[in-house]
Amino acid sequence: MKTSTSSTLALVLAVIAGLSAGLAIAWLTRGGTSGPPSRHDAASGTVAAIGERRPDFMHAGVKGELWRASDFDGRPTLVNFWATWCAPCVREMPLLQGLADQYPERLNVVGVAIDDPGKAAEFVERLEIDYPNLIGTSDVRETQKRFGNADGMLPYTVLIDAKGVVRWRHLGELEEAMLRDTLQPFLKASLTTSEANP
Repeated sequence: MKTSTSSTLALVLAVIAGLSAGLAIAWLTRGGTSGPPSRHDAASGTVAAIGERRPDFMHAGVKGELWRASDFDGRPTLVNFWATWCAPCVREMPLLQGLADQYPERLNVVGVAIDDPGKAAEFVERLEIDYPNLIGTSDVRETQKRFGNADGMLPYTVLIDAKGVVRWRHLGELEEAMLRDTLQPFLKASLTTSEANP
């Protein structure tokens, strides 16, 4: 009788743990809406709102290089915060790579991984992602907060115009049609600028 009670208790605990894990995963990978509300956190610095200058940052790349926010100034930049364990992040990477391939002179695509450097580097290589990918943990979380995602949910994407101004934010998996519609005016402006300055 004691063994049967212990087995039943273990089974109930396993089911509860499984349901809890499932709910947590579902919540973390749910579809997104346009940018989350910004909150100012005195400990983390100023949050850049839509229409304000992008925050500065400096992070290592997955290949060991050092990148600064200013390295991407001069053309529209799509900054995508992601992690190897985030299913929607992984699903949207081919879309981002396609944009990087389609608009190499008109759009910067930048991944920012909140992950183990070795894991992220291996992952990017395996998926043949060649747009710049930066890596970090607490430093990247801080950058993500300053870009308006105080809760650190993933994936999170920010569009910065050629002058370094935050123009759009999105929490959740990107949809191709919505992203292309959002990018179109900035890509046209980028084309006009590149034609004026050959």
